Amino acid sequence: MMQRRNRWLDGAILIVLAAAGCLMLLPYLWMVLSSLKSNMEIVSGSHTLFPQEASLEGYRTVLVDAPFVRWLLNSAVTSVVITAATLFTSALAGYIFAKHEFRGKKILFLLILATMMIPFQVVMIPTYLITAKLGLVNQLLAIILPNLVSSYGVFLAKQFIEDIPQDLLDAARIDGAGELRLMIRIITPLIFPMLSALGIFTFMNSWNNYLWPLIVLDDTRKMTVPLALVYFNGTHTVNYNVVMSAAVLITIPVIIVFLIFQKQFIKGLTMTGMK
Repeated sequence: MMQRRNRWLDGAILIVLAAAGCLMLLPYLWMVLSSLKSNMEIVSGSHTLFPQEASLEGYRTVLVDAPFVRWLLNSAVTSVVITAATLFTSALAGYIFAKHEFRGKKILFLLILATMMIPFQVVMIPTYLITAKLGLVNQLLAIILPNLVSSYGVFLAKQFIEDIPQDLLDAARIDGAGELRLMIRIITPLIFPMLSALGIFTFMNSWNNYLWPLIVLDDTRKMTVPLALVYFNGTHTVNYNVVMSAAVLITIPVIIVFLIFQKQFIKGLTMTGMK
């Protein structure tokens, strides 16, 4: 009797989860199917999910009539550089805070944590003034430089590295391992799941970043892909099928990155390392 009740409960939970998953996927399904509709069909107020006559005109406009490939390259360069720099600085700073003692360590770490509480809008104007003073407006470096270090990444790396037994590190030092080899051969493999999760979050945030590129970039050839959604908006009308097509193309790289690192991503989320 108890086993039968448990099966019914498991079945009900699966049904609820499946329904929730369908609701979460519905906007993305609508986006993909809308990209295959004509703009006239969308503007006419048709609420049918599937297009009456599928068309790739939106994708042709995005890929042929606009420098979309250049925008993809700009986003790829900035996102990859920011992700690599964030992982490097987070792992290095996390190791120092977790396994080394120095004067002012606690105060410095608290200051780093305090920056997590400050909204970007608060420092947006000072950051722009510094960027303009350095002559980096309309340069990809204007997007990269303010995002080379992540306070959340430093915090997360510190929590993971603190769980590494000190005896293991001492044994490696006795065998002649220097700090660089210690970092590369021992610490990095042990925290790789965390780095994968942090890398995916960082890549997604950088890829989807809209506000800061909108402020520092106005040269069409230097734009990143989120700005493409604004580029395809007319003064008085919006080509909805073109915007949906651009949105689909923007989403594909993020999905590919997630599929490649999904196992490490899930493992990194479960291994929180929090004390």
